Amino acid sequence: MKTIHTSFWALMLGISALWIAASLPLAQAPNFMAIRRLMVDYSGYLAIAAMSVAMILATRAPWLDRWLNGLDKSYRLHKWLGIAALVTAVLHWVSVNAPKWAVSWGLMARPARQGSGGVAADLGPVAAFLRSQRDIAEMLGEWAFYGAVALIAAALISRLPYRLFAATHTLVAMAYLVLVFHAVVLIDVAAWTQPVGLVTGVLMAGGVGAAGLALTRRIGRRRQVAGRIAALHHIPSMQVTETEIAMDAAWPGHAAGQFAFVTFDPKEGAHPFTIASAWDAGRGTLSILSKALGDYTARLPQTLRIGGAVTVEGPYGRFTFEDGKARQIWIGAGIGITPFLARLQHLAARPDGRRITLIHCVPDIAPEALARLEAAAAAAGVALHLMRDDIDGPLTGARLRAMVPDWAEASVWFCGPAAFGQALRGDLVAGGLRPGDFHQELFTLR
Repeated sequence: MKTIHTSFWALMLGISALWIAASLPLAQAPNFMAIRRLMVDYSGYLAIAAMSVAMILATRAPWLDRWLNGLDKSYRLHKWLGIAALVTAVLHWVSVNAPKWAVSWGLMARPARQGSGGVAADLGPVAAFLRSQRDIAEMLGEWAFYGAVALIAAALISRLPYRLFAATHTLVAMAYLVLVFHAVVLIDVAAWTQPVGLVTGVLMAGGVGAAGLALTRRIGRRRQVAGRIAALHHIPSMQVTETEIAMDAAWPGHAAGQFAFVTFDPKEGAHPFTIASAWDAGRGTLSILSKALGDYTARLPQTLRIGGAVTVEGPYGRFTFEDGKARQIWIGAGIGITPFLARLQHLAARPDGRRITLIHCVPDIAPEALARLEAAAAAAGVALHLMRDDIDGPLTGARLRAMVPDWAEASVWFCGPAAFGQALRGDLVAGGLRPGDFHQELFTLR
């Protein structure tokens, strides 16, 4: 999380500092119109910068995965930047329209229209051309703003079906390109030679490239590998389906704890799933677990068929248990047990000498699922603690410390509901755990 915070504020404060440097000294004494002009510029720079970086993050580029320590972290930053773009774009729109509203309400006289000479005339034909496009850029920018606000707001609604969520992001790419045109035309020509203009230009260039990848459906294409459903296993009492996929030879393999985007139906598109099995090149299969948490996952047991074609994109993620600690505590809440199942398989074949305690928090568990989990833990030499909500109650920091007396020497690996993980992390850190020793999979990608 520290990298996410640092990256977010580095962008927002960095653009702010560059804009302030370009804006000083102020050309006139502060008044309503002067302050309004500053707010239009400032909010515009922040909005287009945030949206540009969000577009770049959506490309799922491998270097982003490494830089942010996992694609799940990249998507969390993407979400924050989307919210920042939404807020600053609304502020920009309000700043642009404030004089018109004030005049219509009788709060101020209509301001005199500024002339078209000055800087544009001095800088020649490029500036003159950009100035000639101002009216269309303002009109298109306003409509793109309405569309982008609606689409970003819709994307933040967790109840929106995933296929519609993905579709909104394609439309956002179209709106973004219009907003780039709006920004290029309306940013003062002289600003392009200053650091704020140069940095914003680079970010927009990256964003345009990312939008092109999104609109041509090329994001992640190089990491897509075909496969076929080799086996299916349903546990109706837990509403869980295990799908084993036989992968083509092009699959590069994966580390336990990574995830992939899996497409069972091209009309539905790709959905993210944590891989539930360790990679064995001789066997050439991987497994995923899906729980009926929405319309799509609820339909999977009825729609999947052995032999069905599958496309798998990945692997992604850095939740791979490599931290140099000889003592680890794993906490899998609900379907969050998935990465730990893969790691148990890995350790059964390749022990690493670590002392590991696995705590599985679950509302209830089917006997067959419990038997498989106990067998996998025994084969891997991992101590297993099961905590069922109705029988054992919730896991707290105090209960964990009592359960694992040497907890302070361990690293903690958590996968499950985000709020549960944050509460547990806060409790353990307050008790003395080093913040960097708590690893949380932020698998909520929206």
